[in-house]
Amino acid sequence: MTRRKTEIHSTHGFERRRFRGAASACLDGSRPVLRPFLLFGLLLPLAAGAATLLEDVEFSSLPGNAVEVDLIFSGTPPTATDFATDNPARIAIDLPDVTTDLTSKEVPIGIGVAQSLNAIQAGSRTRVVLNLADAVPYKLRTDGNRIIVGLNMPAADVVTEVDLADEDLRPGDSPAGETADTAATGDLIPPAEVAPEMPRQIGALRTSRFGREAASNRRAALKNIDFRRGADGAGRVLISLPSASTPVNVREQGDSVVVDIGNTQLPQRLFRRLDVVDFATPVVAVESRAEGEDIQVKIDTTEDYDYLAYQSDNLFTVEFRALTPAEKEQLERDKVVYDGDRLSLNFQDIEVRAVLQLLADFTGLNLVASDTVRGNITLRLQNVPWDQALDIVLKTKGLSMRQTGNVVMVAPTQEIAAQEKLELESIQQIEELAPLRSEFIQVNYAKAGDLASLIKSEGNNLLSERGAVTVDQRTNTLLVQDTGNKLEEIRALVLRLDIPVRQVLVESRVVIADNNFSRDLGVRFGVSGSMGNIGSNELMISGSQQGNIDDSGTLDMGGFMGIYGAPDSPVNSTIITENDAAGLMVSLPAGTPSGAVNFLLGKVGSHLLQLELSAMQTEGRGEIVSAPRVVTSDGHQATIKLGKEIPYQQEAGGLGGGTTVAFKEALLKLDVTPQITPDDRIIMDLVVNKDNPDYTRERNGVPPIDTRSVETSVLVNNGETVVLGGVFEGDKTFSREQVPWLGDIPVLGNLFKTTGRREINSELLIFVTPKILKGGLAGG
Repeated sequence: MTRRKTEIHSTHGFERRRFRGAASACLDGSRPVLRPFLLFGLLLPLAAGAATLLEDVEFSSLPGNAVEVDLIFSGTPPTATDFATDNPARIAIDLPDVTTDLTSKEVPIGIGVAQSLNAIQAGSRTRVVLNLADAVPYKLRTDGNRIIVGLNMPAADVVTEVDLADEDLRPGDSPAGETADTAATGDLIPPAEVAPEMPRQIGALRTSRFGREAASNRRAALKNIDFRRGADGAGRVLISLPSASTPVNVREQGDSVVVDIGNTQLPQRLFRRLDVVDFATPVVAVESRAEGEDIQVKIDTTEDYDYLAYQSDNLFTVEFRALTPAEKEQLERDKVVYDGDRLSLNFQDIEVRAVLQLLADFTGLNLVASDTVRGNITLRLQNVPWDQALDIVLKTKGLSMRQTGNVVMVAPTQEIAAQEKLELESIQQIEELAPLRSEFIQVNYAKAGDLASLIKSEGNNLLSERGAVTVDQRTNTLLVQDTGNKLEEIRALVLRLDIPVRQVLVESRVVIADNNFSRDLGVRFGVSGSMGNIGSNELMISGSQQGNIDDSGTLDMGGFMGIYGAPDSPVNSTIITENDAAGLMVSLPAGTPSGAVNFLLGKVGSHLLQLELSAMQTEGRGEIVSAPRVVTSDGHQATIKLGKEIPYQQEAGGLGGGTTVAFKEALLKLDVTPQITPDDRIIMDLVVNKDNPDYTRERNGVPPIDTRSVETSVLVNNGETVVLGGVFEGDKTFSREQVPWLGDIPVLGNLFKTTGRREINSELLIFVTPKILKGGLAGG
């Protein structure tokens, strides 16, 4: 993964106070005790013979983006010599008779232009190197046991007097008694009169990047961690710090960027992992966790990116931007890995040929330099790989090299280019004059025609201008005519491509499961009877417009009597007949009842009541399993079909009219195109169709066709079963028929209505298992 890193370090200025000399005297006017200073003066000559130690390094930010770095020694600092370089921007300070007592040779700074400090000891001599972001003015001064390096300092230091309340006043003075003249002139005490015990005020930024301060016993809590997507597709991780001076460090760890927040508590609500892959930025996840007394925020990335870290007040932002193709290409060009043994070169106006000879002696390579390699060079390289040193020398003098085995040839770039051009022209002339040869190449597994098309394809023609290739389809053989070198290339290509194609067995299961349930409840009842005679007429009641009581008899309290006949003449007592529903008051039976209960309620006065309850309930379960299997080659589509063709009539058209018989397919069809990956996994492009004719809804003898289809592409392990998809269909219906108004009566309304409930469930599942065949086709 390619990354570019940019950091902007925040700085915080402060006002340095200048203390009056009166502050070193006792407030009661008594004389200071001088014994400690006399003892220090007596011991100073004894310590002069011992080496001075570089004990500590302090640094602080000043207004105007200035930085001050203090080198603290165990005694009086030595006379330092210094020099600076512009590229890279560095300041080197040589300290004779000084040994380093620092815990690390490298001290990170990260304030303003100061990036880091390196302290290297060689014998009794120590060199301190300040690594800068840019070359800036600097100055050195000595203050007690310190050497102070001021970076980017203003032309003249302006010191502002600040009143320090009572302890800043001279003995006998008071704030009220100070005159305007005294305040104007300041009456500053010279620096030599300031007591050496007076502590120096160091800036708020200490020993780290992005505002690290002195360790505090009190740990503040982090406020928030959030993620935002910019308008240009950039991903921003926003960290709300407890304060602007919270120490923060950014580093790279593999494919991630880690933000370390020092001496800060992580609230329980921020112990989390933010999955931000859906934002379409280089950031995929942000994870925060506690590491001792610090907080670690890990930002995972997924592609080449450039990131920028900056801070505004207490909001720390890490912004990630995807690299453009041009930037990626430039980074690849700039990425040169040097892995040679390291060496140091320090020469003034030395011949280039002498430098090449030194490098050849160091590496043991055989070096041949052209007569045109001339000129001198000045270089100072410390601890760099030898191949990088050689590359620098060659680029500086416009030279190039060509290596063959352990022999290196060095010459001007134009000379090498001209030589290579002549070699290519010579090779081309040799090919144009070389004799042609013919060769038969037997093709075993591939098609000779496909290979011939590849050999002479436009834009990738492997033949020379005089070459030709033909194909014998019967024997699957290539006949190639070309030069010897071209024949070798074509033979190598055929050998590479003419290999057995691997086979794949695809087994599938198409399962259709059905479950249905239906229930119908119905009722039929009727009433029939005579209301008596009105004059010479007989009044009768029935469940329909036409009564079904035979008027040849009559009903009375004593039994069935004929109306006009003898008292015991019978009358037909059946109201509900099998085929006659016209005489019923309510006829709402079940659709196709599986059974019925018929009640004859009997004679009530001159009326006859009859009731029939009917019910029907059906349940069914079914399962259809289809198991097509097909074997195909890697990268080739295979199709398997199973089903029927349904005939139907259609108009023939034309002037004669008439009809013709056409057929519609109702098939189980499987189309599969497998692709075997190098790690023996299988990518399958699948199309599965399952058609089923529904004869229960046919029209003119032609049933409709229910179609189910799945089309997908999946990646499966060898021999693994995958469920491509499932389709579940559920159909629930409820029906009710009733006599208006009467069917709405509670309880009794059930005698005037019929109900039905149906549930039909259907589910389609498709299982596919691919297997790579080895050593022949699998049986069964």
